[in-house]
Amino acid sequence: MTVNEVSPLRWSFVFLNTSHYAMKTRIQSILRQIGEGVYEKDAELALSLLAAIAGESVILLGPPGVAKSMVARRLKLAFAHARSFEYLMSRFSTPDEIFGPVSIQRLKSDDVYQRCVEGYLPTADVVFLDEIWKAGPAIQNTLLTVINEKVYLNGNQLMQLPLKLLIGASNELPVQGEGLEALWDRFLIRLVSQPIQNEEAFYRMVDPAGTVEQDLKPVSDAISEEEYVDWLKQVAGIMVPREVLLAITHIRQGLKDVAIEGQDVHRSIYVSDRRWKKIVHLMCASAFVHDRNEVNPSDLQLAIHCLWNEPDELPSIGRIVADAIFRPYLTRLDILQRQVSRALRSRAVREVREKARQRGDHRDDDLIIFDGLYYQLVESQGLQNTFIFVPDYCALPTRSSDEPAVRGVMFKDPIQPRRTIIRAYTNPDNVGEYEAELQRVNLYRDSMNLYVNGTRYPLRRASRGMQLQQSSGLEPAIQGGCTSIEECESAVDTLFQQAVMLSAQIRSHLFSSPQVQQIITSQLDSFKRQIAQLRADIRKLLYDE
Repeated sequence: MTVNEVSPLRWSFVFLNTSHYAMKTRIQSILRQIGEGVYEKDAELALSLLAAIAGESVILLGPPGVAKSMVARRLKLAFAHARSFEYLMSRFSTPDEIFGPVSIQRLKSDDVYQRCVEGYLPTADVVFLDEIWKAGPAIQNTLLTVINEKVYLNGNQLMQLPLKLLIGASNELPVQGEGLEALWDRFLIRLVSQPIQNEEAFYRMVDPAGTVEQDLKPVSDAISEEEYVDWLKQVAGIMVPREVLLAITHIRQGLKDVAIEGQDVHRSIYVSDRRWKKIVHLMCASAFVHDRNEVNPSDLQLAIHCLWNEPDELPSIGRIVADAIFRPYLTRLDILQRQVSRALRSRAVREVREKARQRGDHRDDDLIIFDGLYYQLVESQGLQNTFIFVPDYCALPTRSSDEPAVRGVMFKDPIQPRRTIIRAYTNPDNVGEYEAELQRVNLYRDSMNLYVNGTRYPLRRASRGMQLQQSSGLEPAIQGGCTSIEECESAVDTLFQQAVMLSAQIRSHLFSSPQVQQIITSQLDSFKRQIAQLRADIRKLLYDE
């Protein structure tokens, strides 16, 4: 199966194949309770909870005082009887402060080097480490195993940690060249945390009568340890359909050339196989929370938060992911656009021929029209399988006139690469359309031939008694095309409805951030404009005959 073979209807069906929303309702309730009195941090709370359900970690980047530590404290409330640990790192921090002091008693009595871990990171369910890049190498190296494998080697004893979520925070990116790349890669979800933007929300935040942390009530339906273990098993059983895998392939290809907005810079972003596996696992957790037994396109939006290395890459990565999500619809739209465009051009051919006959010009009557669009050059002088668009040929100046030759281009047909097409700039709308194509040429004609850069090429003509067929209506020459204009009009309406439904599902997604919604809205707006133009072209075919 190829991407072109993916049916948009298949993508839409996945959204409808849900029997209940018990899990989604519960997670919504938990988020509502832990978000009480926290403003403009919905995305941070939701994505951090998803990371915990998937057993992954989060890094929050942002200036001091934007409630990064509050996110971690609120996440603790989502789990029944959870223990937390938080620490502000400095370059003088020692492993004792994070993992617990060495037990002097065990060292003296049993000659065993072991830490007293109670109350420190190894016994915590939710961990918050502020200014994490300032940690020394001894702490960093231990954290690599803690985050990835959820284990800690305490002396000669390997501890299985209860850790559900580790949130790191910093006001800066890790400095390159200081060995922080491995630790940075361990944080699957990367979020930029900003100060409050909305003034009304800011006023509520500074109001002394607002929510106080000590007054928060326990979450009524907090996640128990037994439930959490069971959920992890269920997440592991979520299916990943081929449509989603094909979309991931499209994203992987797009990451090879990421344009940076406002700069003449392109980057190739490397994402490890391990990281991709974790991203897919995160999508599975999202599907589970939404009461689905398989991942669907709406879950792909989560990848936007997992793929960037620097914040200026976010807009382009967002567009790459959005394009992958909408790709089946864009592919179908492209097929319909090319088919309608061919029909319009074919009609233009018929009109040109009819006008010539009305003028009494019959010199081209016996020329064979190929695919309803082209005359073919007789193979000679190095040109093989070469065609010229009929209206362009008819509008060329004759060799005997005083008019100069017309500029044109020769290029490979994108639909049939073995075919070469000649276009002339006789129509102002054509100017610039093929500026980057293969070869520029000068064109004129006489009563029987086409001249390309001064070389004469006869055109294929019908033999005596041969019937010339004129095409009309819509030609299903493109694979997957429609068989009539009316069918095409109906297909466009269906495609638009499916795309709108997909956008609505993405916006209603529990883990959709405002930034993602803005990207999706922009993508949908572009799709709507293309649909509107296609509908206008279809109306020309239906009503402007």
